[in-house]
Amino acid sequence: MFEDIVSFIQDLYGHKKFIGLHEPIFVGNERKYVVDAIDSTFVSSVGAYVDSFEKHFADYVGAKKAIVTGNGTSALHAGLHLLGVQRDDEVLTQALTFVATANAIAYCQAQPIFLDSDRETLGMSPESLEQFLSENAAVEDGLCRNKKTGRIIRACVPMHVFGHPVKIERIVAICEKYQIAVLEDAAESMGSLWHGTHTGLFGKVGVFSFNGNKIITAGGGGMIVTHDEPLGKRAKHLTTTAKIPHPWEFEHDEMGFNYRMPNLNAALILAQLEKLDDFIANKRETAKRYQEFFNTKGIEFFTEPDGARSNYWLNAIFFKNQTERDRFLETTNKNGVMTRPAWKLMPQLAMYKDCQKTDLSISTDIVQRLVNIPSSVRVS
Repeated sequence: MFEDIVSFIQDLYGHKKFIGLHEPIFVGNERKYVVDAIDSTFVSSVGAYVDSFEKHFADYVGAKKAIVTGNGTSALHAGLHLLGVQRDDEVLTQALTFVATANAIAYCQAQPIFLDSDRETLGMSPESLEQFLSENAAVEDGLCRNKKTGRIIRACVPMHVFGHPVKIERIVAICEKYQIAVLEDAAESMGSLWHGTHTGLFGKVGVFSFNGNKIITAGGGGMIVTHDEPLGKRAKHLTTTAKIPHPWEFEHDEMGFNYRMPNLNAALILAQLEKLDDFIANKRETAKRYQEFFNTKGIEFFTEPDGARSNYWLNAIFFKNQTERDRFLETTNKNGVMTRPAWKLMPQLAMYKDCQKTDLSISTDIVQRLVNIPSSVRVS
């Protein structure tokens, strides 16, 4: 049966010698804009394409402010800093996420708390969040404090796994009850909607990634979005070394970060943004064809949650057990079809093994049975 799956994927992607998991595609104005940026001599973090991309991105997702950064991890770090996360604070997030989510919390010298996943979305479970807070948290003087550790629970970072939106409205409502700020890790969900609203816009801050394997890419890159205009203005100031504008003086009014995207990368990603709707339509068609195929094989294909319009960044299937999963991984990769399991759960990593965590039964089951399969935009 695994050989049939390999053949189907090879047919989908034109029988290439190697089929990657998610390869970038450049079919628009990328070369034109990059050459124009080179000719302008503005190739660093100041340039017309940086400003243009921020404006077009904000318009596309519906945010009041968009602040571009060098990568998604720097956007996460800056976003947490903007929310006031500091040494010895605690930040709620999910155990099933890419390591950058947890690392950004650690960069603030804060402590992550790992919650279980929701089976319908693969992201943070609202039930796990609510249970942890009801058992461990108390609000005092407008701050949420962990009764067991005495630390302030400052923020919550749900992540939209593989481009599928979490139950973000429930998560935000729970966090509002406990006076906890929400930062949405929307790194993988560019173009995904939850009840008609773009991901990244439900929390106080949202963050996206434009890494080389994302649905649109600048080779790297990230973005901070917010509806809070003063916060957006501070985000831009903070990510440009907190330099006070002046024709020649170098005055900095706080410890900032050199996190801005270069103009060359902004030129590339602006052209990619122009093609995003085409990419999403293409990927959703691929997901439909996968679903129809795997239904005939008795293998579960993960589909977008109710209320979501997912970008299907990475398609996923579930096997009956880990042994079957591992056999599939070996067969496909030996035959030039790149597949991979989900990430290890964060508490399984050495640096996070002693962190607080809830029961992770659902996350553990997902990790043992899930496989990501090729999901690139298909070119005829």
